[in-house]
Amino acid sequence: MDHLNSFADSRLVSGCLYCGSRTENREHIPSRVLLNTPYPENLPVLPCCKQCNSGFSLDEEYFACLVECARTGSIDSVVRPKIRRILQESPMLASRIMSARTAAGTGEIIFKPESERIISVVVKLARGHAVYELAEQRLDAPAHVMAVPLHTLTPEALGHFENPPQPAAWPEVGTRAMQRMVHVTPDGSFAANDWIEVQEGQYRYTAIAEGAVLVRMVISEYLACEVIWEDD
Repeated sequence: MDHLNSFADSRLVSGCLYCGSRTENREHIPSRVLLNTPYPENLPVLPCCKQCNSGFSLDEEYFACLVECARTGSIDSVVRPKIRRILQESPMLASRIMSARTAAGTGEIIFKPESERIISVVVKLARGHAVYELAEQRLDAPAHVMAVPLHTLTPEALGHFENPPQPAAWPEVGTRAMQRMVHVTPDGSFAANDWIEVQEGQYRYTAIAEGAVLVRMVISEYLACEVIWEDD
């Protein structure tokens, strides 16, 4: 992905991007467990505290493994080497995920996720994108969180999800979102609110601020995620 420096007012973001406390570490956005090696160049890195840096690790492993197992239908069908290794080294995690697997009456394989862990990771990722793109540090709970398989969306809902709204106002001066908004694509059009592809087929996102902060993510071209913070 393109490397862009933020020229937004540094006072907009203070301390750890997740909790606001003193920073001691740096966090990759998105988490590398969601990406394949070799990792993309210019992977975003933001400051965070030590506790937050390590506090999401187990949930992120669960999240990444569940997405891959749900996408392929079984632990035995997992394609990503990183996920295969995690499942082999963590038999309790593998058992936990397999216990969530059921076959519907139609024969479709369904995984019932541990919702709190899924929401925790989705909101964490969205907070990172909001800070990186918009210089919007949202420490409060979001008003809306969605994480559903793309194929479960109706054609209308899918069209709405894949086509982010075009804000009437420009983002904060100097933010990466502002720089992307004035970037002209090879065909001569503006790239405002286009999806930002971190790794092809593995992770993309978009972040918008206009009366609210909206972050959407697609993981493994399987899981559609949306987080919204309403304006104070």
